[in-house]
Amino acid sequence: MNTTELLGNWNEQKGKLKQKFAQLTDDDLLFAKGLEDEMLGKIQIKLGKTKEEMHKILLEL
Repeated sequence: MNTTELLGNWNEQKGKLKQKFAQLTDDDLLFAKGLEDEMLGKIQIKLGKTKEEMHKILLEL
């Protein structure tokens, strides 16, 4: 999933992530243009997932 696809439906993706992973907060999922990789990195760390696992999770939403 590229950044444009991620940004295009972020509110929907964010809701699904919060349903699937209750430990994620709105602050964790705050999308700032240009800081997408940083946000995904923080989510990876909080969930204990690899970059590849995060991409798979996002594609499955």
